[in-house]
Amino acid sequence: MDGMTSLVEIATALSPLVVVAVLLVGLLWPASRAMPVAWLVAAVVGFAVWDMPLEWIAAASIRGGMAAIEILWIVFGALVLLYTLMRSGAVDTINNGFASISEDRRVQVVLLAFFLATFIEGVAGFGTPAAVVAPLMLALGFPALAAVVAALIGHAVATVFGAVGTPIIVGFQQPLGSVEGTIVEGGYESVGAYAAEAAGWAALFNGILGVLMPLFAVGMVVYFFGDPDDRSLAPVKGVLPLCLFSGVVFAIPYAATAWLIGPELPSLIAAMVGGAIVVTALRAGYFEPSDTWEFPPREEWPDHWVGTIEPGSSETATETTDSQPMSMLRAWSPYLILVGLLIGTRVIEPIADYLQAGLLLPLETGVGQFVLGVAIEWNEILGTGLGGEIGWAYVPGTWLALSAVIAIPLFGMSRDEVAGAWREAGSKIVSPAIALVFVIAMVEIMLETDAHVDNGAAVASVPDGSMIVVLADATAAGIGPAYPMIAPAVGALGAFIAGSITVSNITFSAFQFEVAQSLGMPTQILVGAQAIGGAIGNVIAIHNVIAALATVGLVGKTGRVVRLNLIPVAYYLLVGGILTTIFVYVLFPTLF
Repeated sequence: MDGMTSLVEIATALSPLVVVAVLLVGLLWPASRAMPVAWLVAAVVGFAVWDMPLEWIAAASIRGGMAAIEILWIVFGALVLLYTLMRSGAVDTINNGFASISEDRRVQVVLLAFFLATFIEGVAGFGTPAAVVAPLMLALGFPALAAVVAALIGHAVATVFGAVGTPIIVGFQQPLGSVEGTIVEGGYESVGAYAAEAAGWAALFNGILGVLMPLFAVGMVVYFFGDPDDRSLAPVKGVLPLCLFSGVVFAIPYAATAWLIGPELPSLIAAMVGGAIVVTALRAGYFEPSDTWEFPPREEWPDHWVGTIEPGSSETATETTDSQPMSMLRAWSPYLILVGLLIGTRVIEPIADYLQAGLLLPLETGVGQFVLGVAIEWNEILGTGLGGEIGWAYVPGTWLALSAVIAIPLFGMSRDEVAGAWREAGSKIVSPAIALVFVIAMVEIMLETDAHVDNGAAVASVPDGSMIVVLADATAAGIGPAYPMIAPAVGALGAFIAGSITVSNITFSAFQFEVAQSLGMPTQILVGAQAIGGAIGNVIAIHNVIAALATVGLVGKTGRVVRLNLIPVAYYLLVGGILTTIFVYVLFPTLF
């Protein structure tokens, strides 16, 4: 393979990702339009350059579609539960409970933009936290722009395990299935076991980095939304102990849950445990600042701080089922039930084993072998060697939906309220469904472009390795030993472009693995570092920013939010790169 051929292969392998970047970021196309085009480009490249047969392209796309269905079931369940709580008034109770603890805006940022946002990210993900928390903060009297900036920054660390672990359950496991043989040879019993360990490293990285995120959220609000004529970080000193304490009590259960239980619950448990500890400490008189910080008088606010909805107006309030006050325990009860269901189905081995492998009925057809039951499998798709699975009974979507059903009698909801919650959840996943199906199908093609070559044998007309392998080899050769410093930036690029850490992980997890293999570096560390960038990239993801701005009536300020949030992004990527480098070369150089 000569130099020119190598450049052609690299350029063609990169072309689907370039198309995504140009259409999403350059032309601001919605993902539902851009991703089908990117899939088509990947299919054409696979067919024309890698000699990938049409049935293999179709099989890889079907496999991606099956993975997308699994993700969408999780997202649908998460949204159903969230909208059930919103329709019942439980979210208002939770929000008011946080807000009543302190009138100090800095403390409210910690409680709402950090703990409430990380909690909602843990249960729903996919841009939901900022879209829910920003209008709640606006209702309390925050400037619309400040509410969006703080909510986006505050939820970042939780996105690693958002939507009950989707970025790991699907984002790591799905693409790493293409290197299952290598992973098993490395001593792991399955890709799932490897992904869980890589998620533990991701939790350690983000737990360390996340300690300072409450401080960043408060600092951004204080500096940019204090007195316009006298910008200062001095007011941060009054809540410095609170911010650091909040970061620590979140990070410890966050990392511990990831290592001891699994990827479904770290963000959820950390937000609940950490939030409860901080609220208890504040109510006991600890960490409460000696003075009360407030925004400047409303008439002094610059026009760009506020949109079409006035801060503190009733337009931001959600509807409730009745006028009776709801207790905090009742408001939280569906999520407490959810935690119990998830722990039970993950920790109790007979239940976990049955939900993953019990009651399976094989069915032979002319287009492959189907297995129906607690999981739906399609093996030998269209006569190829590819297969896919939808583990509908085990994935969190089932338990999220069940928790939403249990919540109906708990809240005494009417039929119209229940129908409205389920209908709204269904409408919210239509556009993401199109984007997810095509982006995962695109990545599957990129991962499997050489799978049709028998036993991986070299063929003159086919590049050596899949598109992802070609890109990984080129990156390893071009950057070499310095790669750990930029590994998080790769994840951030993916999240910025696609607006989702899950999509970023699906796109780049196998890439990070292949680069680590090429450079002889610990694969778990670099795959874990992928989640550093994937997490912070959500802070500036165009789609997340636009969605959050729309909820507070501030459409058109996307560029301003992105510019402001580049400050915490720079911290996260710089320190994340340094941590990755230290882990790779100093602390854990012998890991697989």
